[in-house]
Amino acid sequence: MLDTLLHNATLITMNSDGDIVENAMVGIQNCRIVSVDKRFAETPLPDARETIDVRGGIIMPGLINTHTHLPMSLFRGLADDLPLMTWLNAHIFPAEAQFITPETVYLGALLSCAELLLSGTTTCCDGYFYERHVAEAVHHAGMRAILGQGVIDYPAPGVPDPSRNISEAAAFMEAWQEKTPLIQPSVFCHSPYTCSAQTLSAAKALTRSTGALFQIHVAETRPEYDQMRSLHSMTPVAYLNSLELLDSRTLLIHAIWLDDADIAIIARTGAAISHAPESAMKLASGVAKIEAIIQAGVAAGLGTDGCASNNNQDMFQEMDMAAKLGKVFSLNPQAMSAQTVLKMATIGAAKATGLDCWIGSIEPGKLADIVILDTHAPHLTPMYHPVSQIVYAANGSDVRDVMIHGNWVVKNRNLISLDLTDILDRIKVKSQKIQISDGLVKSSRTRRENPEE
Repeated sequence: MLDTLLHNATLITMNSDGDIVENAMVGIQNCRIVSVDKRFAETPLPDARETIDVRGGIIMPGLINTHTHLPMSLFRGLADDLPLMTWLNAHIFPAEAQFITPETVYLGALLSCAELLLSGTTTCCDGYFYERHVAEAVHHAGMRAILGQGVIDYPAPGVPDPSRNISEAAAFMEAWQEKTPLIQPSVFCHSPYTCSAQTLSAAKALTRSTGALFQIHVAETRPEYDQMRSLHSMTPVAYLNSLELLDSRTLLIHAIWLDDADIAIIARTGAAISHAPESAMKLASGVAKIEAIIQAGVAAGLGTDGCASNNNQDMFQEMDMAAKLGKVFSLNPQAMSAQTVLKMATIGAAKATGLDCWIGSIEPGKLADIVILDTHAPHLTPMYHPVSQIVYAANGSDVRDVMIHGNWVVKNRNLISLDLTDILDRIKVKSQKIQISDGLVKSSRTRRENPEE
C-alpha cells in the first residue's frame, strides 16, 4: 500500500526527456516516489493511506533556490535603490553589527523558511554567519538545505576573531554532518576580495575533506573585476582557478563579469553557477552571460539572493525575470526559453549543487519533494503550455501544497510545521528596533554631510 497517492493532475516531470503527463498519478512510499503513471478511464486507483485529488492542478518538482541568505529577511526593504558598496557599508554591515545575534539569525531564518515553503521552494542553498542557528530554524521548518557557514577575513557576527573563521566552519560542519538527511553543511567564503588566498585555500581543503559544497560570490561587479585584474593580473575566476579552488563541488555565485576564457575555465573544471538576476538588476551589478554559460555545458541553477537585495524569495518571479532579462539582453526572443529556466530552478539546480541523484525531477526512486499548483485562477487560464504558464504566469501564491521527503510541510496553503502568526509578530517587534537604528544612522550621516542643517 502506498503512503500517498496524487492523481487527476498535469505532471511536469523534469526528467531527461522533459515528459509532461496528463491525468497523472504519482505514488509515494517511505519518502520516495515509487510510481509515475498516466491514468486511463478504466484504471482503478491504487490503494493508499492518503489519496489526494489534485483537481486538474499541476504537480511539479519542488523548486531549488541555489543562493540566498536566510536571516537577511530581517533587512527586507531597509536600504533600497542604492549602489552596492553604499548599500553594504552604510546600511547592511552596520545593521548586521548591531542586530545579528543567534536569536535574530534564528528568527530571520524562520521567516525566510516560511516564505520559501509557501511559494514552493523545497530546497535552498544558504550562506551566512551563526549558521548553526540557521540550521536549527531550517530543521524546525522541515526544509531541505545546503547551509554554508560564512567565512570572511574581518570580524564577523559569531566570529569576532577572523583567525578562527575556518575552525568555526569546521565545527559547524562536524555538528551537522549527519544530523538529519535534509541538511548538508557547507562553507561559504564571501568573495575573493574579502578572503585571502590562504583563507580560500583552507576553506576549500575543509570542504574537500568532507565532500561538502564550497560556495563563493565571484565576479559580481565591475569594480571587483577591475580590482582583481589590478592586484593579480587575472580575472576573478582565473584567480580562483590559480588557487585550484574550482571543481564539481564549487558553486560560483553571480558570475556576472566573465569573459569567454572564464566560461571555458568553469566548464573545464566542472564548477557550477548560481544565477541571481533580480538581485543583480536591483543593485545594477550587470547581466550575466547565462545563455553562453549554459551552452558551454556549465551546470547552472537559479537563486534569489537574500531579501535585503531582492526583496523576495519567490522563485516563480525569479524564473519569469531570468527568462525575460535573458531575451532582452541578447535581443533574441528564443533565448532563455521557459523550459530552460524551469530546468534551472529544478533539475539544473540539483545538478549545480550535487543533489540531482535525489531531487530535481519527479521520477521513481527520487525523494518526494513535490509542489502542487492550484491552476483554477484567471491568470492561469487557459493553459495551452504548462511549462510556459509556470514561468510566465504563475507566482508563489498559486502553490497549494508542498511535500518534502515524503512529508507535507504546506497543506491547502497553510504551514504545517511553523506558526506563521507568531513569527510575524516577533519580526514586527524586532523590525521596529532596526528601523529606528537605521533612521538614526541616516540622520547622523545627513548632519555630517550638511552641517548647516
